[in-house]
Amino acid sequence: MFTNNILSIITWLPVLGAILILGLFRKEQSDLIKKFATAWLALDFVVSLWLFGYDRGIGGFQFLEDHQWIPAIGARYQMGADGVAMLLIVLTTFLGLLAALSSWKYIEKREKEYYILLLLLQTMVLGVFASMDLFLFYLFFEVSLVPMYFLIGIWGGENRLYAAIKFFLYTLVGSVVMLLGVLKMYFLTQDTALTG
Repeated sequence: MFTNNILSIITWLPVLGAILILGLFRKEQSDLIKKFATAWLALDFVVSLWLFGYDRGIGGFQFLEDHQWIPAIGARYQMGADGVAMLLIVLTTFLGLLAALSSWKYIEKREKEYYILLLLLQTMVLGVFASMDLFLFYLFFEVSLVPMYFLIGIWGGENRLYAAIKFFLYTLVGSVVMLLGVLKMYFLTQDTALTG
Protein backbone atom coordinates (compact mmCIF):
# COMPACT_ATOMS: atom_id res chain seq x y z
CA MET A 1 0.00 0.00 0.00
CA PHE A 2 2.78 2.43 0.94
CA THR A 3 4.60 1.83 -2.35
CA ASN A 4 1.41 2.18 -4.39
CA ASN A 5 0.72 5.62 -2.90
CA ILE A 6 4.28 6.85 -2.40
CA LEU A 7 4.04 9.60 -5.03
CA SER A 8 0.81 10.95 -3.53
CA ILE A 9 2.35 10.85 -0.06
CA ILE A 10 5.45 12.74 -1.24
CA THR A 11 3.35 15.21 -3.24
CA TRP A 12 0.68 16.00 -0.64
CA LEU A 13 2.83 15.85 2.53
CA PRO A 14 3.83 19.54 2.18
CA VAL A 15 0.14 20.57 1.98
CA LEU A 16 -0.48 18.75 5.25
CA GLY A 17 2.47 20.65 6.74
CA ALA A 18 1.02 23.95 5.48
CA ILE A 19 -2.36 23.12 7.04
CA LEU A 20 -0.68 22.26 10.36
CA ILE A 21 1.26 25.54 10.34
CA LEU A 22 -1.94 27.42 9.55
CA GLY A 23 -3.86 25.76 12.37
CA LEU A 24 -1.29 25.18 15.11
CA PHE A 25 0.96 28.23 15.10
CA ARG A 26 0.43 31.91 15.73
CA LYS A 27 2.39 34.33 13.57
CA GLU A 28 4.40 35.42 16.64
CA GLN A 29 5.89 31.91 16.87
CA SER A 30 8.22 32.50 13.94
CA ASP A 31 11.09 30.38 15.32
CA LEU A 32 8.79 27.41 15.85
CA ILE A 33 7.28 27.88 12.40
CA LYS A 34 10.73 27.92 10.76
CA LYS A 35 11.80 24.79 12.61
CA PHE A 36 8.53 22.97 11.93
CA ALA A 37 8.51 23.82 8.20
CA THR A 38 12.15 22.81 7.83
CA ALA A 39 11.59 19.54 9.70
CA TRP A 40 8.51 18.86 7.59
CA LEU A 41 10.43 19.45 4.36
CA ALA A 42 13.21 17.20 5.70
CA LEU A 43 10.58 14.51 6.29
CA ASP A 44 9.35 14.92 2.71
CA PHE A 45 12.93 14.56 1.46
CA VAL A 46 13.49 11.41 3.53
CA VAL A 47 10.24 9.88 2.27
CA SER A 48 11.22 10.74 -1.32
CA LEU A 49 14.38 8.64 -0.94
CA TRP A 50 12.04 5.64 -1.16
CA LEU A 51 11.97 6.36 -4.90
CA PHE A 52 15.53 5.07 -5.18
CA GLY A 53 13.80 1.69 -5.13
CA TYR A 54 13.09 2.38 -8.81
CA ASP A 55 13.96 -0.78 -10.74
CA ARG A 56 16.09 0.22 -13.74
CA GLY A 57 15.86 -3.30 -15.08
CA ILE A 58 12.13 -2.85 -15.66
CA GLY A 59 12.33 0.76 -16.83
CA GLY A 60 9.27 2.79 -17.77
CA PHE A 61 6.87 4.28 -15.25
CA GLN A 62 6.82 2.85 -11.73
CA PHE A 63 5.13 3.70 -8.41
CA LEU A 64 1.92 3.96 -10.41
CA GLU A 65 -1.32 5.27 -8.97
CA ASP A 66 -4.51 5.63 -10.98
CA HIS A 67 -7.92 6.88 -9.79
CA GLN A 68 -11.02 8.23 -11.50
CA TRP A 69 -11.03 12.05 -11.34
CA ILE A 70 -13.28 13.79 -13.88
CA PRO A 71 -15.08 11.00 -15.76
CA ALA A 72 -16.92 13.36 -18.13
CA ILE A 73 -13.68 14.23 -19.92
CA GLY A 74 -11.74 11.09 -19.05
CA ALA A 75 -9.33 12.92 -16.74
CA ARG A 76 -7.73 10.72 -14.11
CA TYR A 77 -5.65 11.24 -10.98
CA GLN A 78 -2.74 9.36 -12.47
CA MET A 79 0.72 9.52 -10.92
CA GLY A 80 3.91 7.71 -11.84
CA ALA A 81 7.63 8.23 -12.20
CA ASP A 82 10.17 7.10 -14.74
CA GLY A 83 13.91 7.37 -14.11
CA VAL A 84 14.06 11.09 -14.90
CA ALA A 85 10.91 12.04 -12.96
CA MET A 86 12.14 10.06 -9.96
CA LEU A 87 15.38 12.04 -9.88
CA LEU A 88 13.53 15.35 -10.35
CA ILE A 89 11.16 14.52 -7.48
CA VAL A 90 14.01 13.68 -5.09
CA LEU A 91 15.89 16.80 -6.24
CA THR A 92 12.79 18.95 -5.65
CA THR A 93 12.37 17.68 -2.09
CA PHE A 94 16.07 18.31 -1.43
CA LEU A 95 15.89 21.84 -2.86
CA GLY A 96 12.74 22.54 -0.83
CA LEU A 97 14.67 21.62 2.31
CA LEU A 98 17.59 23.84 1.24
CA ALA A 99 15.20 26.72 0.51
CA ALA A 100 13.76 26.46 4.01
CA LEU A 101 17.20 26.29 5.63
CA SER A 102 18.59 29.21 3.62
CA SER A 103 15.57 31.38 4.38
CA TRP A 104 16.08 31.25 8.16
CA LYS A 105 18.22 34.39 8.28
CA TYR A 106 16.73 36.20 5.27
CA ILE A 107 12.98 35.97 5.88
CA GLU A 108 12.22 38.33 8.75
CA LYS A 109 8.62 39.34 8.06
CA ARG A 110 5.44 37.32 7.64
CA GLU A 111 7.28 34.05 8.25
CA LYS A 112 4.09 32.05 8.69
CA GLU A 113 2.81 33.02 5.25
CA TYR A 114 6.22 32.45 3.68
CA TYR A 115 6.56 28.89 4.90
CA ILE A 116 2.96 28.03 4.03
CA LEU A 117 3.55 29.28 0.47
CA LEU A 118 6.87 27.44 0.25
CA LEU A 119 5.19 24.18 1.28
CA LEU A 120 2.33 24.72 -1.18
CA LEU A 121 4.79 25.48 -3.97
CA GLN A 122 6.67 22.26 -3.25
CA THR A 123 3.45 20.25 -3.59
CA MET A 124 2.64 21.85 -6.93
CA VAL A 125 6.13 21.28 -8.37
CA LEU A 126 6.13 17.67 -7.18
CA GLY A 127 2.71 17.22 -8.78
CA VAL A 128 4.04 18.53 -12.09
CA PHE A 129 6.82 15.92 -12.08
CA ALA A 130 4.61 13.01 -10.96
CA SER A 131 1.51 13.68 -13.11
CA MET A 132 0.68 11.22 -15.84
CA ASP A 133 -2.57 12.91 -16.84
CA LEU A 134 -2.63 16.00 -19.05
CA PHE A 135 -5.24 17.92 -17.04
CA LEU A 136 -3.68 16.98 -13.70
CA PHE A 137 -0.32 18.21 -15.01
CA TYR A 138 -1.88 21.46 -16.21
CA LEU A 139 -3.64 22.00 -12.87
CA PHE A 140 -0.46 21.47 -10.85
CA PHE A 141 1.50 23.71 -13.22
CA GLU A 142 -1.01 26.55 -13.10
CA VAL A 143 -1.60 26.44 -9.35
CA SER A 144 2.18 26.53 -8.77
CA LEU A 145 2.16 30.04 -10.21
CA VAL A 146 0.06 31.37 -7.31
CA PRO A 147 2.59 30.77 -4.50
CA MET A 148 5.41 31.86 -6.82
CA TYR A 149 3.66 35.16 -7.51
CA PHE A 150 3.26 35.90 -3.80
CA LEU A 151 6.78 34.74 -2.92
CA ILE A 152 8.17 37.13 -5.54
CA GLY A 153 5.78 39.99 -4.72
CA ILE A 154 6.20 39.92 -0.93
CA TRP A 155 9.71 38.59 -0.27
CA GLY A 156 11.47 39.49 -3.53
CA GLY A 157 14.23 42.02 -3.95
CA GLU A 158 14.03 45.79 -4.39
CA ASN A 159 11.89 45.69 -7.54
CA ARG A 160 9.65 42.89 -6.29
CA LEU A 161 6.35 44.49 -7.32
CA TYR A 162 7.60 45.11 -10.85
CA ALA A 163 8.99 41.56 -10.97
CA ALA A 164 5.71 40.09 -9.68
CA ILE A 165 3.63 41.97 -12.27
CA LYS A 166 6.04 40.99 -15.05
CA PHE A 167 5.94 37.37 -13.83
CA PHE A 168 2.14 37.47 -13.84
CA LEU A 169 1.95 38.87 -17.38
CA TYR A 170 4.47 36.41 -18.85
CA THR A 171 2.87 33.43 -17.14
CA LEU A 172 -0.60 34.56 -18.19
CA VAL A 173 0.44 34.55 -21.84
CA GLY A 174 2.27 31.24 -21.42
CA SER A 175 -0.71 29.73 -19.61
CA VAL A 176 -3.12 30.65 -22.37
CA VAL A 177 -0.81 29.14 -24.99
CA MET A 178 -0.38 26.00 -22.88
CA LEU A 179 -4.15 25.73 -22.33
CA LEU A 180 -4.72 25.92 -26.09
CA GLY A 181 -2.14 23.17 -26.56
CA VAL A 182 -3.73 21.01 -23.86
CA LEU A 183 -7.17 21.44 -25.42
CA LYS A 184 -5.86 20.68 -28.91
CA MET A 185 -4.17 17.51 -27.69
CA TYR A 186 -7.33 16.45 -25.91
CA PHE A 187 -9.59 17.05 -28.92
CA LEU A 188 -7.17 15.28 -31.27
CA THR A 189 -6.69 12.19 -29.10
CA GLN A 190 -9.78 12.18 -26.83
CA ASP A 191 -7.34 11.02 -24.14
CA THR A 192 -5.73 12.82 -21.22
CA ALA A 193 -2.98 10.27 -20.51
CA LEU A 194 0.55 11.61 -20.93
CA THR A 195 2.00 8.14 -21.42
CA GLY A 196 0.83 7.74 -24.99
